[in-house]
Amino acid sequence: MIKHSVLAASVALLMGAPLAQAGEAYLALGFPIVQVGYAHSVNQQLGLRADFGTSGTFSKDGMEEGIDYKGDLNLHRVGLFADYFPFSGGFRLTGGVTLNKAELKLNSNLVNGRNVTIGDQSYTPDGSEYLNVQVKMPAVMPYIGIGWGHQASEKGWGFVADLGVSVGKATLDYQTNLIAKSGGTITQADVDKEVSELRDSVGKVTVLPQISLGVSYKF
Repeated sequence: MIKHSVLAASVALLMGAPLAQAGEAYLALGFPIVQVGYAHSVNQQLGLRADFGTSGTFSKDGMEEGIDYKGDLNLHRVGLFADYFPFSGGFRLTGGVTLNKAELKLNSNLVNGRNVTIGDQSYTPDGSEYLNVQVKMPAVMPYIGIGWGHQASEKGWGFVADLGVSVGKATLDYQTNLIAKSGGTITQADVDKEVSELRDSVGKVTVLPQISLGVSYKF
């Protein structure tokens, strides 16, 4: 009876050991630039993860369709993932969802006296006109990818890597006072054509990539 009790206790201890070592914190760099998260090994082939990634805010001036813009990119996301390990090593397949705040703002810089073309119409602004555009990704997007790391293992340091995409179609909105300020020189058709060209150049985004390398600590 004593031997059976000891054996049962030993089996229970061994079965419980992986769970006691299942927690893992990790930090990764790439795109998004910084990611911090927590992973939990369910068993040898399945793990669950959640992390937060941000690229902060980037600002860059540039030209799109003949108009100077000041661009601001904001990207923040929370990821909820399931990792499947088909082999005995650290290679994994990953699926899940990302909750996103991903937005590109393009604020026009129409300089007084500098001629521009809006749609098919040439126009000389007085500097008070604007054509501002916002490109947004969906708030919730499915994620698929591959990676390395987060597998069930002994406690200690590890290496993690991810390559994948969140999938979704961007939407484009705009605000402008060009029609009113031009006194009818610029028509709605001109604005629609300009916005359509912008949509073709910057608004056809369908994925948010993730490429990252990092370190983890399993405890």
